[in-house]
Amino acid sequence: MLRVLALSFSLFASLAQATPLTVLQRPLELDTGAGTLYGTLLLPKTPQAVPVALLIAGSGPTDRNGNNPGGGNNDSLKLLAQVLARHGIASVRYDKRGVAASQPATPDERNLSVERYVSDAVAWGRLIKTDPRFSELVLIGHSEGALIASLAASGAGADALVSIAGSARPIDQVLREQLGNRLPPRLLARSMDIIASLKAGQPDDEVPDELQVIFRPSVQPYLISLFGYDPAAAFAQLRIPALIIQGSHDIQVGIKDAEALQASKPDAELLLIPGMNHVLRIVSDDPQRQMASYNDPKLPLALQLANGIIDFIRRNSTSTASS
Repeated sequence: MLRVLALSFSLFASLAQATPLTVLQRPLELDTGAGTLYGTLLLPKTPQAVPVALLIAGSGPTDRNGNNPGGGNNDSLKLLAQVLARHGIASVRYDKRGVAASQPATPDERNLSVERYVSDAVAWGRLIKTDPRFSELVLIGHSEGALIASLAASGAGADALVSIAGSARPIDQVLREQLGNRLPPRLLARSMDIIASLKAGQPDDEVPDELQVIFRPSVQPYLISLFGYDPAAAFAQLRIPALIIQGSHDIQVGIKDAEALQASKPDAELLLIPGMNHVLRIVSDDPQRQMASYNDPKLPLALQLANGIIDFIRRNSTSTASS
């Protein structure tokens, strides 16, 4: 039976009326032994240990704030970190290796892999777990970051996990679907051949110019790594409380994915947010407004998103500082 989380009006009222805490911002560094990664800590000023969220960004060159030079400047993760901190929940967000300040850690994208991203998330989690200022560790993964969070949760010692706009299907299936609606027949057929080759673990060096942005040779090692994982199977392995969040107006990941994730782990909670899109804003399904929201950091986050995460973390925390 589908178990959908409903937030009460009293919860909305309590969060809206809560007195925001003073928030400290500090830079963080993580020496992975294979390059240094850089991040940001937001810490509510309180003498008590507080829950901490490790925010894991989505695919491509997406930085710690949720911004991508090819996909817009919307500050989705930065805004989420700020609202969590105002309600007593610390957060760490970081530039993935090869991205922004962490670009020198892996300057050649040929050397990127899901396994490396998971190892990095585990290392951040273990660093956080040694800090007495924090109580529970919650991994929050957005989009592809939800898969990384699921794979890293056990090694990082996570106490809970939040999947936001995470696919349930292997990403090669998602890519086939997305391209099927966008490409002319000749390029679509060639794309399907390339995906099949990468799924089999074989690079394809004959990529047409029009498809280089997706299948350039330098990104193919990462795609081979990514195509080898089944997000629903990874999510099913979790032995900690989990919350799945999905917006109804997400043009990249659909409600069926969220429901499939929930089916793979029946004790997970599912929060469906009417009108929320992939960058966590309430936007109509008009294509122009959708695309504009990807590059509008002033557009507020969906209120139900923040409230849902705060409520979930509070219910799975022994700390009183966030209450």
